[in-house]
Amino acid sequence: MGNWVENEGLSIFVVLVWLGLNVFLFWWYYLVYDVPPKFFYTRVLLGRALALARAPAACLNFNCMLILLPVCRNLLSFLRGSSACCSTRIRRQLDRNLTFHKMVAWMIALHTAIHTIAHLFNVEWSVQARVEEKGTLAAVLSGLGDKPNESYINFFRQTIANPIGGLYVAFTYLAGITGVVITLALILIITSSTKTIRRSYFEVFWYTHHLFVIFFIGLVIHGAGRIVRGQTAESLAEHNPEICYKNFSHWGKNEACPIPQFAGNPPMTWKWVVGPMFLYLCERLVRFWRSQQKVVITKVVIHPFKTIELQMMKKGFKMEVGQYIFVKCPAVSKLEWHPFTLTSAPEEDYFSIHVRIVGDWTEGLFNACGCDKQEFQEAWKLPKIAVDGPFGTASEDVFSYEIVMLVGAGIGVTPFASVLKSVWYKYCHDATNLKLKKIYFYWLCRDTHAFEWFADLLQSLEAQMQERNNADFLSYNIYLTGWDETQATHFVVHHEEEKDVITGLKQKTLYGRPNWENEFKTIAGNHPGSRIGVFLCGPEGLADTLNKQSISNSEADPRGVHFIFNKENF
Repeated sequence: MGNWVENEGLSIFVVLVWLGLNVFLFWWYYLVYDVPPKFFYTRVLLGRALALARAPAACLNFNCMLILLPVCRNLLSFLRGSSACCSTRIRRQLDRNLTFHKMVAWMIALHTAIHTIAHLFNVEWSVQARVEEKGTLAAVLSGLGDKPNESYINFFRQTIANPIGGLYVAFTYLAGITGVVITLALILIITSSTKTIRRSYFEVFWYTHHLFVIFFIGLVIHGAGRIVRGQTAESLAEHNPEICYKNFSHWGKNEACPIPQFAGNPPMTWKWVVGPMFLYLCERLVRFWRSQQKVVITKVVIHPFKTIELQMMKKGFKMEVGQYIFVKCPAVSKLEWHPFTLTSAPEEDYFSIHVRIVGDWTEGLFNACGCDKQEFQEAWKLPKIAVDGPFGTASEDVFSYEIVMLVGAGIGVTPFASVLKSVWYKYCHDATNLKLKKIYFYWLCRDTHAFEWFADLLQSLEAQMQERNNADFLSYNIYLTGWDETQATHFVVHHEEEKDVITGLKQKTLYGRPNWENEFKTIAGNHPGSRIGVFLCGPEGLADTLNKQSISNSEADPRGVHFIFNKENF
């Protein structure tokens, strides 16, 4: 149970608090519009749809206040790097910022749907009340405001029947126009944010996501028309709607029931979102300022399997292991920024990223760097690069544990390149102050060529550990998950050789996938009573597997072994 709390509990607690606040706000504002006499006559016109429109509106304000905070990367990095502000558990929650961002987005979509459907009924009934036959309470209420010294309750002042009246509201009233615009913007943002679109058409995702500017502008001015109206406090003191509604034909003739007066609700959304919008504006200004700082590409290395390494330098650039940066190449696109994990170590005098060529933007970067040409590329011909970051990730906490499991899948090995390089440098200079005592490293990859760019680093680290009589410090297991018959025959022939035929390492490459249950049980048996950090950069399916194994293989006794799961998330 203790490790379940460590791995999941605080996340579940945060989610439950967030869901609880949504439920509270919905129920509270539903009662605000469904019970008090202030909106008695409004309910006569609109029925329960009034409360069903206003309750999700309050939840929309709350969630739109939250939606920008998880993407304020500089703010999160500042909090993550401040030990005074953040404990280890809180830092691990900050690493789930994009997960929370997506959850809030889906909640916004849900409340938008409820709010929109409820207002469709409200508009229909408001329009219908204006053309209704005289003699009903709804008709009398809708007629208020047609004479001097009267205030209206029905925002629709024309006498146009449905469906034309409804369309008139949608495309001539401020609330209608902004409602249509922000709903369309939200639909485009959400539909273009699916995993398929992000991976295959990142540019579509990138550009449509910036419709959030239109969304927030529309959201702030959406309520400026004050179409939701209630009886004023002064009028309520003179005119009790729960009594006077029965004598609506004698309003103004009876002193006990003067003609009721109404006023619109002032817009409230801006009060919810102005703070986060200001923080996000500051965030963008910081990003712009950093993007203007000069970055020099010092070296471009072409690795097998269509992967390139960019080594760069930037004045004042400081990093920690496992961090990531956003990169823009104006020669490819003047607007697009793409995230890449840093593969260099803090001890090196440059910072580097490895880029796998898998889409239009990376293909453009590949060509801009001259990697498609056979001849040597002069340094002055290399494209200009803008860099924003670095930003913190879960891998920063690797050196907080004595025992760690590092699991990389495919190109997901990149953050651990930084970790292992930093370990190598620390061992070369001063290993005595290193808290980390044991690394279990797992790399899962489909193609043999993908191993080549990483093999040199592992060979250097392997040699360094043996030289210092500490070969047990690093246990690495490389799994090849895809091969053909020709390769299999080649592996069998060379299996008895001293070094692995693929990597050149003493540790032989394994074939297939790890039995994670056995791996966890073995490590737990080797390190009883330890807190073991599990770090993954890989797909969601593998994350679920490792998280479940971390929980099931941890002991209930606080003094027993505990696996703490961490996942890269950017």
